[in-house]
Amino acid sequence: MGRVRVQIMKLTFIGADHEVTGSCHCIESGGKYILVDYGMEQGVNVFENAKLPVDEACVDYVLLTHAHVDHSGLLPLLYARGFRGQVITTAASAELCEIMLRDCAHIQAMEAEWKNRKARRSADAQPVEPVYTMEDAEGLIRRIVPCHYNQMIELCEGVKVRFTDVGHLLGSASIEVWLTEGDVSRKLVFSGDIGNKQKPLLKDPSYTEEADYVIMESTYGDRLHSDHVVDYVGELAKVIQETFNKGGNVVIPSFAVGRTQEILYFIRKIKEDKMVTGHGNFPVYVDSPMAVRATSIFQDNELECFDEEAMELVNKGINPISFPGLKLSITSDESKAINFEDTPKVIISASGMCEAGRIRHHLKHNLWRPESTILFVGYQAAGTLGRVIVEGAHEVKLFGEPIQVRARICKLAGLSGHADKNGLIEWVTAFKEKPRKVFVVHGEDSVCASFVECLTAEYGMKAYAPYSGTVFNLASGKLEYEAIPVPAKKKDRPATGAFARLLAAGQRLLAIIRRSEGASNKDLAKFADQVTSLCDKWEV
Repeated sequence: MGRVRVQIMKLTFIGADHEVTGSCHCIESGGKYILVDYGMEQGVNVFENAKLPVDEACVDYVLLTHAHVDHSGLLPLLYARGFRGQVITTAASAELCEIMLRDCAHIQAMEAEWKNRKARRSADAQPVEPVYTMEDAEGLIRRIVPCHYNQMIELCEGVKVRFTDVGHLLGSASIEVWLTEGDVSRKLVFSGDIGNKQKPLLKDPSYTEEADYVIMESTYGDRLHSDHVVDYVGELAKVIQETFNKGGNVVIPSFAVGRTQEILYFIRKIKEDKMVTGHGNFPVYVDSPMAVRATSIFQDNELECFDEEAMELVNKGINPISFPGLKLSITSDESKAINFEDTPKVIISASGMCEAGRIRHHLKHNLWRPESTILFVGYQAAGTLGRVIVEGAHEVKLFGEPIQVRARICKLAGLSGHADKNGLIEWVTAFKEKPRKVFVVHGEDSVCASFVECLTAEYGMKAYAPYSGTVFNLASGKLEYEAIPVPAKKKDRPATGAFARLLAAGQRLLAIIRRSEGASNKDLAKFADQVTSLCDKWEV
């Protein structure tokens, strides 16, 4: 696909449209292509995602709202297909991406290895290659440019951006984007994932005053968190006490980044106030190398991101997320040893939706035990193993083996990194004047529809929930193309291997050629001769 010569402001919706994961939007302005997030889909894929409106090698910038993989997880694939632009994100998100994207690459490699080992039993099985490699992740990480909250950045001519703390995750942000072409100027605000108020550790979401167009999430756009103030510390202490009294373990599937650190914050308080009795200085295992590294990053960014309560502890010389009895499990041998220790314990392990990682081993060892408790502390996307367990499955399959669900299944009610319906409305009504249009994304199909209806009927806003592939002309304020929902097909793995990398290199070469227009004739002629020589060498 070639770079469009006519300068025009467009916004194309790619991912997390009537779905919760796989966030991606594409801005075209002044001949530049800018992605906002490039996330991985998790759980059930309901609708087919449109392709990017431009070759990956022609993408100039990525603006990343935060490090969660449903917003960042496909960035290494973008690099593998020729992207060599800049990824702009906050300093904390930049640090978190380093560990999360490497972890994603590691998981891709392990899954491919496992599938190939299994496929050897079949004579006609095709070898599986990872979606992207560790080299791709490392290459993408080198393209990340960190910035600070509230810093005005001139991205390129006619494009300015600013990141604002939105309280969802360490480093998470809403992003203001100012576009100017000739005498036309527009301001877009991408909400990112809006944080829940009164969360431990992190500040409450900050609001933005002005926008022409708003692109906002709606994860919990159809529900309210509990009206009463939830005593998370007390609820968690109760679960631990009751489970330990029965001789079981408390297994907590937890996102390695964000939720794990919140749980540690609660347990520090439980231990300090001696809220669990009869079990001494009970052990708490964080069994996730990524969670261990993320916890260190949280401590490094406390000044910019921690709220007043957490900073009070810091100023007293108290680490808000550490305590006696905390055990950090790094190696696989250390992880395996946890389940051969009889002492009742708390095990915090990733992934939070039970889709991959070490948590699946701990579920295998504890789901069948009536004395144990599986405590869910985060959102479970449709189709994930976590969602299946929460919804009451009597049996699940782990590592090819059926496991009876006899453990107590609990949720820590109200503990969410996402704002509820009221929180979303509070964020979008904080603009001094109503935006020209609010685009509702990042919510399940029915949730997007109901939240649009709420904004329209109750708050008089012009709201619309686009499907993937929809194109909006920002200058005229009109839809250029209104996509219809396309049910997802079973997806083939993205093309990988040597030939796929060659195609990506070709895309990158074409992008460089297009960007070379305007160079001196001498340089262009030399470049053309080099390309021709290379073609002559390989032409059959």
